[in-house]
Amino acid sequence: MQIRVVEGDITNQQVGAIVVNLFQGVTTPGGATGAVDRALGGAISKLIDDGEIRGKIGEVTLIHTLGQMIPARVVVAGLGQAIDFDADTIRTVSARVGRYLRKIGIAEVATIAHGAGIEGMDVFSSGQAIAEGAILGLYCFDKYKADSGGADIKALTIVESDSSRVKPLEDGVSMGTLLADAANFCRTMANEPANYMTPTRMAELALEVAREGEIGIEVLDRPKIEDLGMGAFLGVAQGSVEPPKLIVMSYCGDSEDSSNSLGLVGKGITFDSGGISIKPAANMGDMKTDMSGGASVISAMKAIGVLKPKINVTAIVPATENMPGGRAQRPGDVVRTMSGKTIEIDNTDAEGRLVLADAICYARSLGLDRLVDVATLTGAVTIALGKECTGLFGNDQKLIDQVVSAGYATGEKMWHLPTFDEYKSQYKSEVADIKNTGGRAAGSITGAKIIGEFTDGANWVHLDIAGTSRSDGVKGYNIKGATGVPVRTLVALTLNLSNI
Repeated sequence: MQIRVVEGDITNQQVGAIVVNLFQGVTTPGGATGAVDRALGGAISKLIDDGEIRGKIGEVTLIHTLGQMIPARVVVAGLGQAIDFDADTIRTVSARVGRYLRKIGIAEVATIAHGAGIEGMDVFSSGQAIAEGAILGLYCFDKYKADSGGADIKALTIVESDSSRVKPLEDGVSMGTLLADAANFCRTMANEPANYMTPTRMAELALEVAREGEIGIEVLDRPKIEDLGMGAFLGVAQGSVEPPKLIVMSYCGDSEDSSNSLGLVGKGITFDSGGISIKPAANMGDMKTDMSGGASVISAMKAIGVLKPKINVTAIVPATENMPGGRAQRPGDVVRTMSGKTIEIDNTDAEGRLVLADAICYARSLGLDRLVDVATLTGAVTIALGKECTGLFGNDQKLIDQVVSAGYATGEKMWHLPTFDEYKSQYKSEVADIKNTGGRAAGSITGAKIIGEFTDGANWVHLDIAGTSRSDGVKGYNIKGATGVPVRTLVALTLNLSNI
């Protein structure tokens, strides 16, 4: 879909439909909506009076112009209460209207810049949010279908009557398109069947991203992983015939200051059967998305390579399957991590913290002292927070606040959960330094704490995206399947840190 910005009059656009808006509680439409209402002889005002248009968020009302205007159709999109209006409202409205118009076969659409210029919403942000909502909301994964479902929206035009606003709108659209495309890249990686999205294929896609963005990359195979002493990572990998890969991507945006750096570590389990501690058969197919953390950091690097922020960013993805093969590790086994610390395997389905333990040790060996790891780590976080919010853990309040702020700005909500030392007793081992589980109680917390054992003094945040990495159905700008969380947060965090 092509998105462009033009100066002009929304009522004169040669398109299949135009989109205007209305806040809840407004009885007399103004601005562009008022102009369209006048051109339609007061049709919008009449529908408001009749109670058919209320302006509630998500409300979509279609009006046929019947020759009274150049566009054949007008859509009035509800923006909800003005007091609640923000960029995420625009994303949601843009996505819902886009899907509605696609469903009725509209190929070309024009819209006004929702909220641009009102208090709390600048023109750039409006353009960015429109682009993000449209691109994310119209995403579909249908590459393995013989019939992909027919027509799609080919062009979206944002019409602005004030010439001084055109350039910032264009800049916002460019940013929104870049971020949404990166998130959709992550979605596609995670939606791929596991027989296609192997560790080797993840590495190949990372190589493509690195070439496009002039980013350094090294892919470590099993012999090198063995040389590094990554026994926890290799323990997970040993049950699969697919070879493990340690993907290391390095963007250098500040060559004069190596301390100006950020490490992004993503769990890359391309299929998680649970290993010997095998998962129930129901919904096991969804475990193809257990590499969403790794996909998110690779996808964030895709955007970072274009934006070129003044900061050094290293992405590390330990990629493997977790399978119950004849050589698979067993409950009761003990593995030695790259740090030298040993872990007793209490449950082979608690594998994400094992691969991340070694990946974080590797990050520390590179001198990275500010780390964010992303993982579909625990079902427990979904019990705690549902699918609306990512669980966040960490050891540095400043970095925690920076990640939460970036998430809020992108609409990817985070919630800070505790990591008190009292939880350590739950994963104490009789035969090793620690166990890889802490029992059912506070499962997401003990999972995070186990990863934190390997941070070696670094400032660290852990994002448990087990609930937010997948959507069970269409909601807002998410559709069923992988969501691309938290790609846009990681990019926003990187940009924010580069400006400090």
